[in-house]
Amino acid sequence: MATLRLEIVTPEQTAYSEDVDMVTLPGTEGEFGVYPNHVPLLTTIKPGELRVTKNGRSEYLAIGEGFVEVRGDGVSVLTDMAIQPEKLDMSAAEEAVERARAAMKADVHPEDVAAVQATLQKALAQLHVKRRTHH
Repeated sequence: MATLRLEIVTPEQTAYSEDVDMVTLPGTEGEFGVYPNHVPLLTTIKPGELRVTKNGRSEYLAIGEGFVEVRGDGVSVLTDMAIQPEKLDMSAAEEAVERARAAMKADVHPEDVAAVQATLQKALAQLHVKRRTHH
């Protein structure tokens, strides 16, 4: 079976670089899957779960917002966050969710609403990935 080269890059590091069978991404217009020989595509992603299928098994990463470039033989993800389940800190993510929710209830300046929502989405993505991989 043909494979794709998946590269996930954050400002700090290359978070993932392997050949995979398929990748499912949280696109801003909805979740979408990419198989080898996919039509070229450039799109945006939102914070959520990225699922990698490799050798019949699924792995999950919590990712932030960013961009995806799809080529027939590979997928490049440029994002501000990419965390594998074993590196996720549940208590820190839960605290971030509570802080973001409290900020949303407070009198938040309209210019700050998007930043608070992005923080909330990233923290929730981390919790979803951690809970999925530990049940």
